[in-house]
Amino acid sequence: MTRPTFQLRHVTDPGDPAIAAFGRVQEASYYAPDMLIPPEVFGHLITRRDPVREDRLLVAQTADGEVLGGTLYALLPLPGDVRGAVFNSFMAVTRAARGLGVGRALHRATLDGARQAGLRGVFADSVHPSRQDAADRAAEAATGVDPAARRAALHALGLRTVDLPYWQPVGGPDGGPLTDLDLLYHPLDPDEMNPDEMSPDEMSPDDRSVPLALVTGVLRAYWTGWLGGERAQAEAQALAGRAGNAERVELLAGTDTPAYWAGSAPR
Repeated sequence: MTRPTFQLRHVTDPGDPAIAAFGRVQEASYYAPDMLIPPEVFGHLITRRDPVREDRLLVAQTADGEVLGGTLYALLPLPGDVRGAVFNSFMAVTRAARGLGVGRALHRATLDGARQAGLRGVFADSVHPSRQDAADRAAEAATGVDPAARRAALHALGLRTVDLPYWQPVGGPDGGPLTDLDLLYHPLDPDEMNPDEMSPDEMSPDDRSVPLALVTGVLRAYWTGWLGGERAQAEAQALAGRAGNAERVELLAGTDTPAYWAGSAPR
């Protein structure tokens, strides 16, 4: 069987059928799709003009228009030396296209976008299997995804676990925080390293950590859109407190969970 070829393109038209197609990929790829940004919002995100946030939808398509995968991410510039970073809201690939390099191509293009915008790297969050209950593990298995294998794949892409107690402020039980996620980060070094030539493990000691001001600044900017500025600022300050208000936070292997959670057993 011939392996399908694909091209990447940014979706800029809110009426583009690729939006609905990626929405279907997203729904089929994640065990709790109701927790994700709904496809109905994508058109608004990619067309709004905001000096402090630019959302982009990048899809991988075959020559006949089939969407094999995609990623929704936000460029979040910050003032001064902090500079800002990308936050990747979600990336997914169809079952049929897994193993074809679609995810790697999408991530590489996201890194390129961060670099071109003068940002410092790419953040994302991902469930850690040690904090999933039996029902969540069963639901995830039904999508054909193994959570441990997913974290290994993210590590292989260059993403590293930020060693702090991170959670999404809402989305958990009774509307409280969602605590089964870890924050991940792929740094870009000052010399604009080529991600195909250098992994984060080969960087200098400083680049194997991340400034806490970057973490909290990017998350505050990302959360503001759905929490409002005051609540987002409070949540960012609370995160800094949980991290001990350190200047920098260590980066761990992408398969690891932060020390705060280490040793917690699956429920």
